[in-house]
Amino acid sequence: MKRYNYRAREKATGKQVKGSIQADSERLAGRLLVQQDLIPDSIVEEGTTNPFTKFNNRITTKDHIMFTRQLATLIGAGLPLSASLRTVTEQTENKGMKAVGEEILAATESGKSLYEAFSAHPNVFNGVYLALIQAGEKSGTLDIALKRLADQEEKDAAMLGKIRGALVYPAIILVVIIAVLLFMMFAVVPQVRDLYEDMGEELPGLTQGLVNLTDFVVNFWWLLLLVLVGGIAGAVLFVKRTPMGKKVADTFKIHVPIFGGLFRKLYVSRFARTAEMLLSSGVPMVDSVKIAIDSVSNSVVEAEYSKAIELIKGGKSLSESLADREYMLPLVPQMTGIGEESGKIDEMLGKAAKVYEDELYEQIENISTMIEPILMVVMAGLIGVVVGGTLLPIYSLVNSVGT
Repeated sequence: MKRYNYRAREKATGKQVKGSIQADSERLAGRLLVQQDLIPDSIVEEGTTNPFTKFNNRITTKDHIMFTRQLATLIGAGLPLSASLRTVTEQTENKGMKAVGEEILAATESGKSLYEAFSAHPNVFNGVYLALIQAGEKSGTLDIALKRLADQEEKDAAMLGKIRGALVYPAIILVVIIAVLLFMMFAVVPQVRDLYEDMGEELPGLTQGLVNLTDFVVNFWWLLLLVLVGGIAGAVLFVKRTPMGKKVADTFKIHVPIFGGLFRKLYVSRFARTAEMLLSSGVPMVDSVKIAIDSVSNSVVEAEYSKAIELIKGGKSLSESLADREYMLPLVPQMTGIGEESGKIDEMLGKAAKVYEDELYEQIENISTMIEPILMVVMAGLIGVVVGGTLLPIYSLVNSVGT
């Protein structure tokens, strides 16, 4: 038997209690707690605090999608909710996702709604997910809501995969540039310096600059490494841990050349697609817009879009509220206006999202083509400087010896 630490609430009083219990699995531990008139909030096996456990049990996007789609399929096939959750949990290979599934199963078997059970794991299921679960439960279309979630998660994952894939080739070119420069500086420049010293000649200014740079790197590589690592770590902490850092990073994303327009289309399509899913599932307008804004994942854009909420509450239509928002591309309010006239706002939002998603796919495929000439010019310029500081002095030296 295994020992589990748990946090639970007394069914009668709601009082929080902590303790440990022995059982063969987390699911059985949850059942034992329920039999003791306790509502489990968390159940964690003892000995799972190994520093590598969190990494090994990390829930990936693939695990998340598989869990959602399998649950949708089983519920759609007519299986009871508990049986569906139990089957999906047992088939899940990822330990982190399995643990979450077992806790959700224990919570639903203790009388909680599926929405309440999923809400206990906000780090795994975001606001969009929870809103669709709640709407699906109320309307009896839980399988449809879960299928929509899985479809959207797959689209988002495919989009991010394409972005990463498009950046691979430019990254390779950048590595080649750095490798060539380092080779020239450490293999060729010292030889030119030695040659001039043997001839008793004074190095040209450009060559002397390269020699000084090479000597500095050789003697103070540790300082450069320290500055590089410290700078990267500081920048990451600044962006991840401070509101100002997040705002700076988010502002940079929507204004950076080449990628700024791509990010704006990504945020607009994400907003429109999420709003379409929520509205079509019966979530109220204001709630749908709020959750759709939260799904954007850019604090600057979210702050601008949020201004539309007060306008909607004041009686303005969604199309009017979105029309004057910065970073909102014009097709969304236009299509929303058509949807308001025809009574198909969700459908029109979906069509607007599809337009921008298609444009995004096309732009992402062309990223390598757009960046390649720029990198080539930079590469030619940098290598030209190094070549000019190494080969030209050699030619000059040979000519002076010949004369």
